[in-house]
Amino acid sequence: MIKRTLFLGVLATLALSSCVSLSEHESLQTKYDQTAKQYKLTRQELDEIKEENAALTRQNNALTSDYSELSSAKSRCEVTVDSLTRRIERLRQHYDTTMENYMQEVAGKNRDLNRAQNLLTARTKELNLKEEELRIKEQLFAEQQENFRLQRSEMIAKQAELEREEALTRAKLEAKEREIEAVRNSVTNALVGFADKGLKVETKDGKVYVSMENKLMFPSASWTVSKEGTNAIKELAKVLEQDTTLNIVVEGHTDNDPYRGSTAVKDNWDLSVMRATAIVKLLLTYGPDINPARIEASGHGEFSPKADNSTAEGKAANRRTEIIITPNLDKLLQQMKN
Repeated sequence: MIKRTLFLGVLATLALSSCVSLSEHESLQTKYDQTAKQYKLTRQELDEIKEENAALTRQNNALTSDYSELSSAKSRCEVTVDSLTRRIERLRQHYDTTMENYMQEVAGKNRDLNRAQNLLTARTKELNLKEEELRIKEQLFAEQQENFRLQRSEMIAKQAELEREEALTRAKLEAKEREIEAVRNSVTNALVGFADKGLKVETKDGKVYVSMENKLMFPSASWTVSKEGTNAIKELAKVLEQDTTLNIVVEGHTDNDPYRGSTAVKDNWDLSVMRATAIVKLLLTYGPDINPARIEASGHGEFSPKADNSTAEGKAANRRTEIIITPNLDKLLQQMKN
């Protein structure tokens, strides 16, 4: 377009030069030169613009390519972003669910922890109380141990004293047993002549029993002592008045045959008492040194039999008088109590 314009300008200039003056020609030449120069400059500018346009075209193509690539990358990024967005949403939902579960679990753990702390507090308080009780018990136990030690020492001393007293009492009892045995021997020796006449001497429960059947002592239904019985009582009285420490019990016994008296003696009770009293009186008569306070008379009637009353032999054995000789153990028993 520029070339064409310049060409037309030149033709116009030539056409005019044939009919214009030299000055005009020069003026036109100058304009032409200026125009040519301007054309050259313009041409240069055009080339530069072309080059610049080519560069811009290349740049545009590169940018277009880059844009395409960026568009593709953008599309890919958008796909990735969408995928990531969906994943993030899933992760957010999972996070929210996990967080909710976690918070619930934490709340449960906190409740458990509070319960555990409350239980721990209660147990700690209980433990403190137990420790205080244990301390008090230990203190009481120590006091009890000390009391026990003192009591044990006292008991050991008392036991030793009791053992000494027991040994002394045992010795005294053995002495009394020997004394009873001596009494039995003395009574046996004194009454040896009556052994085959219904008289028997034996030791039982620390006592000497002199058992005399009624055939030796009394006629039937009577409380008058026979001659043989009186002789036996005489010998026995001699022995009893030698030892003033002996206690004497005279017991009367009958069988179960009823006694029907017409006097003050009405039954077997009365008869047994009268017989015991008769013997006591004889003992005091032939043993004047015997203290009456040492003698006791009692009657048992038929209520303390030695044998079966259904036979004649049993009845004979039950009709008896027993003199029970016992050492005076009052002082000894008092010592044992103390």
